[in-house]
Amino acid sequence: MLGEVITAIVTPFDADGGVDLGKFRELAQHLVDHGSDGLVVCGTTGESPTLSDDEKLELFAAAKDAVGDRATIIAGTGTYDTHHSVRMTERAHELDVDAMLVVTPYYNKPPQRAIVRHFQEIAAVTDKPVVVYNIPARAVVNIEPKTIAQLAEIENVAAVKQAHDSIDEARFIAQETRLDLYSGDDPITFDFLGLGGVGVVSVTAHVWGDQIKQMIRRYAEGDVDGARALHEELRPSYELLKVTTNPIAIKTALNLLGHDLGGFRLPMVEASEDEAAQIRACLERGRVLARA
Repeated sequence: MLGEVITAIVTPFDADGGVDLGKFRELAQHLVDHGSDGLVVCGTTGESPTLSDDEKLELFAAAKDAVGDRATIIAGTGTYDTHHSVRMTERAHELDVDAMLVVTPYYNKPPQRAIVRHFQEIAAVTDKPVVVYNIPARAVVNIEPKTIAQLAEIENVAAVKQAHDSIDEARFIAQETRLDLYSGDDPITFDFLGLGGVGVVSVTAHVWGDQIKQMIRRYAEGDVDGARALHEELRPSYELLKVTTNPIAIKTALNLLGHDLGGFRLPMVEASEDEAAQIRACLERGRVLARA
């Protein structure tokens, strides 16, 4: 298992729009100090589509240097191009990251047998664990249970980040395959724990990491009611995710909390005045920001 709370870390930018490695290291250390067992670097929340390969590699190395002795570093190496994904996986492997996160090829809409080929090619160039990232809301194509079973036959495919709220499909992963099930969407983490899920690849752990860690621990210790109570307390964090497209809301929240992580790269844009007010209200209800 790669950890219980794995935060998909945002990418800080400086005033000129460049990657701010200093702020990135500070944020990585903060997250590991507050509940995170691991970090996904250059995932969706890290604005990976707008990062160059060299920037991604710099971020992988910076994460290893900053917290690699205390947390697992999972490199987002998947793209819609298998050859490109293979090359990025090879280069991340050379940096000795702990695992790879590989998303379903998006935009191309590959058939299920092509998804299997995609993961086979990528897994063949590393002996590190590969985490399958199934997010049909963004990738368009859902990885079907029969395909998940085929992916489980690949020796170093170790887990699925399931950003898809089908209880039946999540149960299949947790109970009918050897793969670890991670919630890929914070609001469904509690339900996935009940199916045998091991944790979450989280966005809201940027702010509520300690509470999420406690919820998962309580569930593992048999205190289901205590875990459910924490799940209910986390409702404002789930509402924050609905304000606008990720990662606009979480990065705006972090800036409101004083982390000074800069803006966004197009096509992501700053939160509108109304969105920022909603984000602030969620932080206030979540008791992490004093009411103005």
